[in-house]
Amino acid sequence: MIAEAGLAALWLAAALALLQFALACLGLNDERTQLRHGVRAVAVVQGLFVALAFALLVICFLRSDMSVQLVVTNSHSAKPWLYKLAGTWGNHEGSMLLWVTILGAAGGLVALLERRVVERTLTATLGAQALISFGFYAFLLFASNPFARAFPVPEDGQGLNPLLQDPGLAFHPPTLYIGYVGMSVAFSFAVGALVTRDVGRDFARAMRPWVLGAWIFLTLGITAGSYWAYYELGWGGWWFWDPVENASLMPWLAATALLHSVTVLATRDGLRAWTIMLAVVAFSMSMIGTFLVRSGILTSVHAFAVDPERGSFILALLALYIGGALALFAIRISTVKEGTQFDLVSREGALVANNLLLSAILGIVFVGTLYPLFAEAVSGDKLSVGPPYFNATAGPLTLALVIVMALGPVSRWRRDELRAVVGRVAIPVLLSAAALLAMVVFAPRIHILSFLGIVLAVGVGAASLAPLWGRNLRRTPMITYGMVLAHFGVAVSLAGMATESAFIKETLVASQMGETHTVGPYKITLKSIEPVAGPNWTALEAELVAQRGDNTPFTLRPQSRMFSNPPTETNEAAIATRLDGQLYLVLGKPDGQGRWQLRLWWKPMVTLIWLGGALIALGGLLSLIGRSLRERGQSLRKAYG
Repeated sequence: MIAEAGLAALWLAAALALLQFALACLGLNDERTQLRHGVRAVAVVQGLFVALAFALLVICFLRSDMSVQLVVTNSHSAKPWLYKLAGTWGNHEGSMLLWVTILGAAGGLVALLERRVVERTLTATLGAQALISFGFYAFLLFASNPFARAFPVPEDGQGLNPLLQDPGLAFHPPTLYIGYVGMSVAFSFAVGALVTRDVGRDFARAMRPWVLGAWIFLTLGITAGSYWAYYELGWGGWWFWDPVENASLMPWLAATALLHSVTVLATRDGLRAWTIMLAVVAFSMSMIGTFLVRSGILTSVHAFAVDPERGSFILALLALYIGGALALFAIRISTVKEGTQFDLVSREGALVANNLLLSAILGIVFVGTLYPLFAEAVSGDKLSVGPPYFNATAGPLTLALVIVMALGPVSRWRRDELRAVVGRVAIPVLLSAAALLAMVVFAPRIHILSFLGIVLAVGVGAASLAPLWGRNLRRTPMITYGMVLAHFGVAVSLAGMATESAFIKETLVASQMGETHTVGPYKITLKSIEPVAGPNWTALEAELVAQRGDNTPFTLRPQSRMFSNPPTETNEAAIATRLDGQLYLVLGKPDGQGRWQLRLWWKPMVTLIWLGGALIALGGLLSLIGRSLRERGQSLRKAYG
């Protein structure tokens, strides 16, 4: 009965979404103001019903209910409870139900919390959100029912992909989905503002926290996904420009541009049309990412669905929503008044340059990701676009972007003097020059992108702190701290990427017992290989002793694991983290001559990559809290005079 109750809740949520959309359309009429209150109430109830449906599916997985087909194909009664829980969204149907649950919950929260825009605009916004939800409800109910029954009922399930059985990945998809779906709220606000011709500061102030919240989760999701791929897949890298990785990067790039654009609109009433367009683009990238991962046109550990028909359904939704929004934008753009003007040398000017560079990088990633698919569809030839293309094209633009990022916060709003701006970044420029000189002397032969990355990271790191110079730090707004921390995080990540790429050391060997090999500053000795067993796997585990100089040696134990449900082999890397980098060891196969393949890496400063990602997200969180507190204070002062 739990599955039937979940399906009933899903049908009710779909019906409520349709009702919400109808009420919103009728409520736009000025004489039917009472209907607008009904739209808010229906949005909240719809969110509750879809949350109930998802909770019931979670119960089916936790109870190992093998009468539900989705549980049979994605779980097993012997799995730890965490991976039973993760199995709920570790598949196509469950992940799409999670997608629409977050969509419904976001609509309900907008209905409950939003008070900054006029009621007609909010009604149109909730109507757009309901229409998006309804499309995905239809997708679930008619193409991807997560509560379908299994017949005959098997004794046990087929298990979960072992690569997904990791605590990091158990929480990675929900984090990423909140970011994806959060862009739907920005999209709905943009549609609502276009419908009511209400593109102005209030609309931007209402949309900004949703964009910022979604951006924070996207940042965390991408950072966590990168680290998961690094330590779980055993390949030794942190970014491969895989199409599924790009599917999350594209909305992040668009969201970052939107975040800066909506700040200009909310603060200085500029970039009105551009902000609307970016809101549409950001959600478009989320939809395209969903299509890429769920359509089956990609083969990846993340791409659960291999079903062109369901992919076609998502493609139709994408065309309907994005095509409709672009058509509305084309019709209403003439009614969007031009915002406040500003000089080229100003903070707005820097933010516009920031937007253009982010858009250019987005275009490069978009083309590089989709071109092989189009080429195969047209000619039948399989092509691949890999790191050489992305590094050569996006790399220089990224370095230009961080320079602009350093100039923006030290520029004044609306109008500034170029000489004054240069003067404010004199110290960061001098520090960059010192770093440049040091690199020329001590590391003259590294790749040019890594070379410039290290030099710019030093300068940008110093420039990101410039907004705090000369301030009373106790009276400095939390928003400023958030901006400083986020920009400093970019410099930290850039330093980690450039340093790791420039100075990485790798040793691939076939080793006999007792042999010692060198990687970076370490000597590694293979002591033994023994069988071990875990809760739902067995493994061969190597004992490797590592020593750096005359320091005390320590032991690392990489594993080659075997899972029975489904039958799969995986590599579990052994990683030792030190202040100046990580030692990363992987056990390979025997070569038939008594030797074992070993892959040994020394990765200087690699942890800075993910530390920087965490700082960026933390900076976003401080900004979100700071703006919320400021708006609450302003509301209280207004209420009590």
